[in-house]
Amino acid sequence: MCVSMKKLLVILGMITCMIGLAACGQEESPSGPISEEQAIQIGTTIVEQMNTIVSQGAIEQYVDQPALYNGFLGWESSLADIGTYEGTSGGSVSFEEDEVAISVEVLGSSHNATVEIILDNALATYIGITTNVHYSTGEIMAKAGMNTVIGMGTVFAVLILISLIISCFTFISKFEAKQKKDEPAPAKAAPVVEQPAVVEELSDDTELVAVIAAAVAAYEGAASTDGFVVRSIRKSNKSKWQNA
Repeated sequence: MCVSMKKLLVILGMITCMIGLAACGQEESPSGPISEEQAIQIGTTIVEQMNTIVSQGAIEQYVDQPALYNGFLGWESSLADIGTYEGTSGGSVSFEEDEVAISVEVLGSSHNATVEIILDNALATYIGITTNVHYSTGEIMAKAGMNTVIGMGTVFAVLILISLIISCFTFISKFEAKQKKDEPAPAKAAPVVEQPAVVEELSDDTELVAVIAAAVAAYEGAASTDGFVVRSIRKSNKSKWQNA
C-alpha cells in the first residue's frame, strides 16, 4: 500500500471516529461540543495513529501541516525516553471558548508521558500537539545538577581563558622592553665647537697701517691721509699666481 493511501486511510479513520463519537449523543454537552468521554476517546485515537505514523516513518508527508508535523517530531524525540508505547490510561479535557484541549496519559516501558492535543472548537483543525515525558524527582534533580555543572564549568572555563589572555600581556610588555634594550643606541652627534671670533688688533701694526694709508692716498691723488682710516688688516688666502 502506498504512502498516500495510508495517509488517506488515517484521515478517513479519524474523521469517521470523530463523527461516530459525536453522533452517540443526541444533545450537545453543556460544557463543550462533545462530552469529556468522547473527547478523551478522540485524543486516544489520535495518539495511537500518531504512533503508527511515526513508526512507519511517514512524518515527512505532513510537512505542509505545521501543527501535525511538529507534533509528530516531538513524539518521535520523546520515544527515546518513553521506550515502547504500551497504550493509554485515560486523560482529561478542557473546553475553552475557541478551542478544546485534550490531555491523554500515555504508558511507556521506560517513562510515562502526557500528550496534549489542542483542536479548534469545531474539532476540525489541529492547533498543536505536545508530548511531555514524566521524569522522577531523582532524574529531574540529576538533570538540573548536570545543567548547573555545565553552566558553571562554562563560566569558569571562560574566566580561565580571560586570565590567560591578561597574563600574556605581561610577557608581551617584557618582550618589547627586551627588544628595545637590545637595539643599538643611536650615535651621538659630535658637539659643535664654536670658533671664537678673531679680533684683529691693530695696535702692533701702526707702521703698516700708516704705509697702507699713504699708499691709498697716493693712489687716490690725495695730499694727506686724513680722510682714510684703516680698520683691519687680513691675510689673503690666494696664491701669488692668483694675485698676479
